[in-house]
Amino acid sequence: MLDFVFAVDDAVTWHMTNLLKNRSHYSFLKFFGPKKISTIQKYGAGIYYNTLVPCNDRMIKYGVISTDALIEDLFHWKTLYVAGRLQKPVKILAQNENSRLQAALVSNLKSAVTAAFLMLPESFSEEELYMQIAGLSYSGDFRMIIGEDKSKVQNIVKPNVAHFQKLYSTILQDCPQVVYKHHLGRLEIDKSPEGQFTQLMALPKTLQQKITALVSPPGKNRDVEEILLQVAHDPDCGFVVHQGISGIVRPSSIVQSAKTILTAGAKKSITYSLKKLYKMTKGGLKKTS
Repeated sequence: MLDFVFAVDDAVTWHMTNLLKNRSHYSFLKFFGPKKISTIQKYGAGIYYNTLVPCNDRMIKYGVISTDALIEDLFHWKTLYVAGRLQKPVKILAQNENSRLQAALVSNLKSAVTAAFLMLPESFSEEELYMQIAGLSYSGDFRMIIGEDKSKVQNIVKPNVAHFQKLYSTILQDCPQVVYKHHLGRLEIDKSPEGQFTQLMALPKTLQQKITALVSPPGKNRDVEEILLQVAHDPDCGFVVHQGISGIVRPSSIVQSAKTILTAGAKKSITYSLKKLYKMTKGGLKKTS
C-alpha cells in the first residue's frame, strides 16, 4: 500500500476542500466537518490518516499534517512519527519554497545520524548504520510487539542501501567525527567521552529532555549540559539514548493507533489491523523456515 503524507499550511481549508472532492475517503468523522477533523488531527503525532483508499487499481493511505507541526517534529523530535518516516528514503512529489522546512529536513537527517552513532560501536558497516537509523522510529513502538513484521527494519534497509547512501553520503562525508571509508562500506567514530558529549549536545531538544529525565532524579534541578556530560562518560550511553527515543515514540504511537479507530472507522481499522497481523505472521514464518 502506497503511503502519502501531505504537509499543509491550513488544515481546516485543506480538509474542507477534500471533503467536497473525496468525502468517501473519510470515516463517520466527515459528519462533524473540517474544524473537528482538524482538531482530532492535532492529537498524537499531529497527523490525520485516511487509509485503504482505492486509487488507480491499488490501495493507498494518506496522512495530513500541518507544516508547522511537521517542522517542529523534524527539528525537535516531538513525536518522531513523521520525522521517523523522513529518515528513510522517500520520494518528495512537490515542495513549496519553504526555507524553514528545507532546513528542518536536513536537520532531521543529521540528528538521525548522531543518534545512531551513539548507539553503535566504534567501527561498523554502512548497512549497520542504516539499520540503526531505520529502527529509530520503531524504538518503543508497541506495534512492533503485535501488529508489525519483526523483520520490518531489515526489509526497509536491505533492498534500499543505495537509496540510503544517496540520502546520507553528504552528511557522513562532512561529519568531522567519523572516518567514512566509502570504498569499503565501513565507518569509524569517536567513542571517547568528549566525542559522545559533542554528539549528545547535538541531539534534538525533546530527546535531550527525555535523557535528562531518565538520568536525573526527580526534584534535583541539574543543568542539562551537566547531565549529558555524565551520560557521555557512562558505558551504557547508547542504551540511555535508546531508552530516551523509546520514551518519545511509545506515547505517540499508542495515541496515533487509538486515533486510527476514529479516522478510519471500525470496519477499515479491523481490515487494516488484520493485514498488519498477516504480514507479521508471514515474516515470522519466513524466519523459522
